[in-house]
Amino acid sequence: MSTSSLSTRQSQDDETARLELEAVLADIDANPWPTDIGEARILSDKMGPPMAADIRAEQYLLGGVPAQTLTPPESDADRLVLFLHGGGYTYGSYLSHQGMAAEVARAARCKCVQPNYRLSPENPYPAGVEDVRAAYEALLAEGWAPKKIAFVGDSAGAGMAMSALLALKEAGRPLPGAAVCISPWVDLESNGESFRTHQSIDPMIDRELCLRLAKDYCRDIEPSSPRVSAIHGDLAGLPPMLVQVGEREVLLSDAETLADRARAASVDVMFEKWPQMVHVWHLYFHMLGKGREAIARVGAFVKEKTS
Repeated sequence: MSTSSLSTRQSQDDETARLELEAVLADIDANPWPTDIGEARILSDKMGPPMAADIRAEQYLLGGVPAQTLTPPESDADRLVLFLHGGGYTYGSYLSHQGMAAEVARAARCKCVQPNYRLSPENPYPAGVEDVRAAYEALLAEGWAPKKIAFVGDSAGAGMAMSALLALKEAGRPLPGAAVCISPWVDLESNGESFRTHQSIDPMIDRELCLRLAKDYCRDIEPSSPRVSAIHGDLAGLPPMLVQVGEREVLLSDAETLADRARAASVDVMFEKWPQMVHVWHLYFHMLGKGREAIARVGAFVKEKTS
């Protein structure tokens, strides 16, 4: 292919990407976030991406926790993703994230389990972490090898994954083989510089919302505690970690700080900052090529670290 043809193809790809992102931003703008928690939970489920028809879903109890297993057509029988949905510890469910979780499972070529952990403000910390730990322990009791399991979480789900990992380490329990933190919220004081520098370009999250959700979730614990804000925890000994974040996010500082402090603790970290992307752009994989690319990267990482 000639240089001019390559240039034309690149220009076409760039224009497609621009139009896709514009469509995503328009969709976000058309669905303003309600202040009422019940209404926000309904909207969260409504905005969840569709799940492909070839994914087999099964709901059951896992360690006493409601859970859903998603199985793509081709998957290894001995590897598993434990997927923890985001939503500020307050919103989110099977419906909000099962489409994304299913595509992560497809990309990782393995099953995916979604524990439906308890939400605040009805169930503040440590209820959700206890549910995640119970689900993980149940998987180990079923015979799953820890190193064949990957924790994958987005936003508060990534914070939940980190809290669970630190709690498991403190208890001397075997840790999973990998962790993926997508647009992680891991500083519940929300002190990152990007809350100031990126607020005008982040269409989804602001500091006021984060502080309100953190207050509900923490209740009887300081938001600076490493039990809820993993950037203050002892990260040494944690499994290999992939951190992905969008360039437009107010949570960019959270992601950067988590990656830096994990590296300082000798954790194997892969950090990716995606140009122009919004908070958890993976949820728009059905509209956004970059969402599909990011999910593919997650799958490749999980396969590499759990095989």
